[in-house]
Amino acid sequence: MGRLVPAVTRALDILELFLDGDGTLSAPDIVRKLQLPRTTVHELVTTLAARSYIVPVPGQPGRYRLGVRPYQLGSRYAEQLDLAAEGQQVARSVAETCDETVHVAILEGTDVIYIAKVDSTHAVRMVSAAGRRLPAHCTSVGKMLLASLPEQELTSRIPDDAELVAMTPNSITDPAVLREALAEIHRRGIAVESRESNPDVSCVAAPVRDRTGRVVAALSISVPMIRWSEERKAELEQLAAKGAAELSERLGHRSVA
Repeated sequence: MGRLVPAVTRALDILELFLDGDGTLSAPDIVRKLQLPRTTVHELVTTLAARSYIVPVPGQPGRYRLGVRPYQLGSRYAEQLDLAAEGQQVARSVAETCDETVHVAILEGTDVIYIAKVDSTHAVRMVSAAGRRLPAHCTSVGKMLLASLPEQELTSRIPDDAELVAMTPNSITDPAVLREALAEIHRRGIAVESRESNPDVSCVAAPVRDRTGRVVAALSISVPMIRWSEERKAELEQLAAKGAAELSERLGHRSVA
């Protein structure tokens, strides 16, 4: 591996800061978060703005948001990723059937990243976005993906002494409890999350496999608690499994009869 270029690394660090919070930052925010000299930050921000990677926020002098260039790069990446394109189509079909928010997500480290999303048409619905990253252990898609890992890989990602963050009072924070939950998910082939990432939402998720049979993603259906019930959960489990199977088939997977 070649030498990393410090200036490029710092510029990328700045861009990645926009993934958190409300998506806007000022130069002082960047100085404080990255502990960089003000002059360095000023030069990097000026360069990023000149190349349309960041742009000033209208009506908020000195603050920036992501510009069009990251979107263009992300769109080109998505065009080349069959999983994202096919996932969006299947998610749309599933959402039309149940009129709830549908996601397709992949696992990266101990987080999940949503690569496709279709909203419910209900006024009360889950609010999220494609590209969002969340702790895997707090979500149905994440638990489905973690449950699909070989034991050794799961242990390397989440060791017995791991500190698991809580997004709500219902989040699992004990690795031992998480492992028990994952074992049950692996046995059932379906994951359920009740108010663990959002206090007002429950979700179900099913695994998506590629042509080799490997689990590469998960498809979930998210439902506000006002529309959640045991009967509704059973319906959505079947629908999530059906949608995940369709997406798997599009990726070349053939189930064994």
